[in-house]
Amino acid sequence: MASTRGGQIAAKVLAAIGVAARKAETVRVGFLASAKYPDGTPVAMVAAIQDFGTPKVKVPSRPFFRQMIKSKSSEWPKAVGDLLIINKFDADKTLRQVGEAVAGQLRQSITDFSGAPLKPATIKRKGFDKQLIDTSVMLKSVDFEVK
Repeated sequence: MASTRGGQIAAKVLAAIGVAARKAETVRVGFLASAKYPDGTPVAMVAAIQDFGTPKVKVPSRPFFRQMIKSKSSEWPKAVGDLLIINKFDADKTLRQVGEAVAGQLRQSITDFSGAPLKPATIKRKGFDKQLIDTSVMLKSVDFEVK
């Protein structure tokens, strides 16, 4: 008659956790390569120009992405750890939930951002003075992927 000892059970449980945790390894949040404006301009390029600014065409820095990372990133490790436990160490499910949450934080950062005022000509063209919102393509393009 075969017997199972506590150490053998723990080893099996840890092996199962290891398999579940290796299903996915990375979550990327932001503006994916497929996101484009109607004219084909990559949304990631426009977002980078807005976030960092550029002296050549005199676009001021509007660091919506960097500010979101600075203010929210300290919350992410605990959230991942808690979700891994809740999800029984299913890394794919956990990273999808984290991706959606961080994407939501990024969308909120775009919506809430207030920085360098727009030029009067830009306000006139748009009809309002909200930075980072024009056609809403950038806002709607925030996405995530799990690999």
